[in-house]
Amino acid sequence: MPYLDQYTTVLTTKTAAHLLRRATFGPTQSEITNFTGLTAAQAVQQLISNANYSPPPPVDLDSTKATAGQTYLDKPFNGDRNFDFGHYLRYWWLGLMTSQTTPPSLLDKLTLFWQNHFVTTREVVDDYRFVNQYLVLLRTNALGNFRTLVTKISKEPAMLRYLNGNENEVGKPNENYARELQELFTVGAVDFAGNKNYTEDDVKAAARVLTGWKYTNYWVVGSTSFATTFTLSKHDTANKIFSAKYSNTVITGRSTNPSATVTAGDAELDDLVSMLLAHPQTPRFICRKLYRWYVNPNVTQAIEDNVIIPLAQFLSSPTNNYAIQPVLVKLLTSQIFFDESNRGAIVKSPVELAVGAMRFFNQPVPNMTTDYAAFKTYFDFMFWRMRDMQMALVDQPSVFGYEPYYETGYSKIWLNTTTIALRSDYTDAYIWRWLQVKPDYKMGIDLLAWATSLQANFSDVTGTATISCVDVQAAFAKNLFATDLFPSQVDFLIDTIMMQGIPRSSWTFEWNAYRSAPTNTSKKNAVLYRLQNLMKYMLRMAEYHIF
Repeated sequence: MPYLDQYTTVLTTKTAAHLLRRATFGPTQSEITNFTGLTAAQAVQQLISNANYSPPPPVDLDSTKATAGQTYLDKPFNGDRNFDFGHYLRYWWLGLMTSQTTPPSLLDKLTLFWQNHFVTTREVVDDYRFVNQYLVLLRTNALGNFRTLVTKISKEPAMLRYLNGNENEVGKPNENYARELQELFTVGAVDFAGNKNYTEDDVKAAARVLTGWKYTNYWVVGSTSFATTFTLSKHDTANKIFSAKYSNTVITGRSTNPSATVTAGDAELDDLVSMLLAHPQTPRFICRKLYRWYVNPNVTQAIEDNVIIPLAQFLSSPTNNYAIQPVLVKLLTSQIFFDESNRGAIVKSPVELAVGAMRFFNQPVPNMTTDYAAFKTYFDFMFWRMRDMQMALVDQPSVFGYEPYYETGYSKIWLNTTTIALRSDYTDAYIWRWLQVKPDYKMGIDLLAWATSLQANFSDVTGTATISCVDVQAAFAKNLFATDLFPSQVDFLIDTIMMQGIPRSSWTFEWNAYRSAPTNTSKKNAVLYRLQNLMKYMLRMAEYHIF
């Protein structure tokens, strides 16, 4: 198998859909059509070029407040609204993920990768300004340089608070961030063979390097700014000696600030990041996580040898120097990414299910600023169900991130007896259409309109051939599944679920009766009942289906 060789075959509908499902939170039908016929290189470049780094800022979504629809990050800190404003950041981000009015981009799914890698949470950080700046940092640097990302995140107020970096001082070090920096953010706890990548003494030494960093104006009501600060008197200025795992590196302690803009803390942090990135396991750890996020959770020895190691060598090579974008391009345009064995290899996460369904069925996102009440209703529906399905956005259960991205079993962990029922409840809402987003907008699929659109000359019953139940099932299933259904599954959907055991020919009678009298409630309901049964069951297959 050529593994990382470029996939040069022009994208078909299936391979275009595969790329869009994996690189974004899920495509619309029109996006699949637009990407069909491109090469993988052209398609991925479009997904990169489409990135919007200057989206509109979040607004107050509480329609009972005089400030509804107004921005709040440009105003003094409001402690009374701290939870609301932090929570609305999640809706703002979900709005960017779900939008169907902008060209598809890989930026937000990659940002979620980094947010689940460099975890901080809204609940623990508990200052909406800190959370916002942290998300903006990840989004802005998602396709940039990993060295820059590690350096900046180490000083970010949200991270200093989440992992107690602000408490790390000379004479009373706090090792929390120093440990996670190595275990989770760079080298990884162990290599692929299970050997430890660093020692406890390395954690202690790294903590000493990181002493002296603080943040200002945390939860100060009325404050208009906050910042990261470095205090030399709280910094350990002695040399820091690392183990043989890091080639016995010595980071020279600084007792003075080199310049007004470069502190002793910055100088030692640069040395620490350089040492961490020089560890041979760091690029492998990052590339392994990217592979599991985009391609397949199962990393075999063959994948380690033929994909992870060469990709890691490219990531850390002098010519690439830890640039993220070229590595992502190489992975998403590779033969291994498009290999059929990797289609349908990942179970959808709750965000992929929730956002993907909204986009696939063209459920438009209300305007956040001018239609804030409807915007909130829309994302109330999505967020709280995602949370119940074990994926509260920006509130991971631990610094390790969401369990299905690191525990044995990986994405299969999204499924259990509770979450399967919750997934069914979520997708059922598209069939029953009970969510009134606003007076003229009921969320869900208009199945009758969809079926009617398939019928040529709908009102000409005698002069136009009737669409069959097979036609309806095929249309409803178009691009819904990552892998083709077996013929036996299709027959089951039509004969058992849609027709409920009566002959398929009876569909013609029911459909034509509806065509003859489309306003007749009983005839309309008879057809709608069959359509609802069919789509409801297909969605229940797709909602936990591999993608």
